[in-house]
Amino acid sequence: MIGADTAWIMTATALVLFMTLPGLALFYGGLVRARNVLSVFMHCYAIACLMSILWLAVGYSIAFGDGNGIWGGLGKSFLNGVTVDSLSGTIPEILFFAFQMTFAIITPALIVGAYVERVGFGFVMLFSGAWMLLCYAPVVHWIWGGGFLADGGIFGETGVRDFAGGIVVHETAGLAALLIAFFLGPRKNQHTPPHNPGFVVIGAGMLWVGWFGFNGGSQLAADGGAAMAITVTHISAATASLTWALWERYKFGKASLVGIVTGTIAGLASITPASGFVGPVEALIIGAVAGILCQEAVLLIRNRLKIDDTLDVFAVHGVGGVFGTVMIAFFGAGTWSAQLGGLAIVGVYTTVVTVVLICVVKVITPLRVDLETETNGLDLAVHGERAYDMSS
Repeated sequence: MIGADTAWIMTATALVLFMTLPGLALFYGGLVRARNVLSVFMHCYAIACLMSILWLAVGYSIAFGDGNGIWGGLGKSFLNGVTVDSLSGTIPEILFFAFQMTFAIITPALIVGAYVERVGFGFVMLFSGAWMLLCYAPVVHWIWGGGFLADGGIFGETGVRDFAGGIVVHETAGLAALLIAFFLGPRKNQHTPPHNPGFVVIGAGMLWVGWFGFNGGSQLAADGGAAMAITVTHISAATASLTWALWERYKFGKASLVGIVTGTIAGLASITPASGFVGPVEALIIGAVAGILCQEAVLLIRNRLKIDDTLDVFAVHGVGGVFGTVMIAFFGAGTWSAQLGGLAIVGVYTTVVTVVLICVVKVITPLRVDLETETNGLDLAVHGERAYDMSS
């Protein structure tokens, strides 16, 4: 099965990169105003490039090196000691590196949705790079790299269960997004509709397809476990899409296109940590609840807390990831102490690191653009381009 495993993870690697480029870029880009769509594309694309280099340099070593329970060390920096013959389980280690690199790309890219239309490009790059190395990579090591939250760690033989990133990806990114949105402050004009819902639905479709590689690839083998992970991923996404639309129609009288595809993402985020531990019926339940729970979280963040997490990163990814992580214990696939303890430890760590980085980075480069740039749009002012020819 070594050849089959390798072929599948190569495919999954491409699928997960496809989630960021172009899936997430189109999904987020369609949700902003026309004058800011290129800035969103730029953020996603530039983050993908920077994270790739940083993951090669030290990120992979911090996450999967042979250090201690806290971090992996720097022994595998620049893939030191990794050759074409090195194995990670049944696949080449260089392929495992590449697969995990795509996760290191999409996690900080998810945060983009919280600060669009008003953030400084220099801040995006410096914060994203530092955050991936100091927050994301250590958490990866703790849970997936044999660290203190994994099996045999502080929670005993059964450690924290997180199959594909409910804690590692979605909780960390969601919390970071909420904190940046809080420090950044609201946009001057928050009540503008998505400029291109077509982009949004195309991007969501790409994310849905790419998520098969995200969750199915996390099995790291071409077997029944990967097939089950793909199946439950699809069921949860489909169910959450419908419950979101139904709940939206019940509360507001109409079910929107942007709403139903946001429900899709909520279902995908929620099943991610549990996708290797549950079956189709459990996925149906997770998706059904996620479509309503995440929508209520959106309304809470926007209307009650008054935080302009612009594209609802925390409400969809953060809440969805936490919910799916808890459901692992609910369905008996993990212990309550490990699941809740892991969420708490990673939540506190992510909050502290993110706040410190925001405070440090904004001293080096502006957190927010000036009022004129925000009013006129980031595309022309920051990047010197327009997405559309306004004269035609």
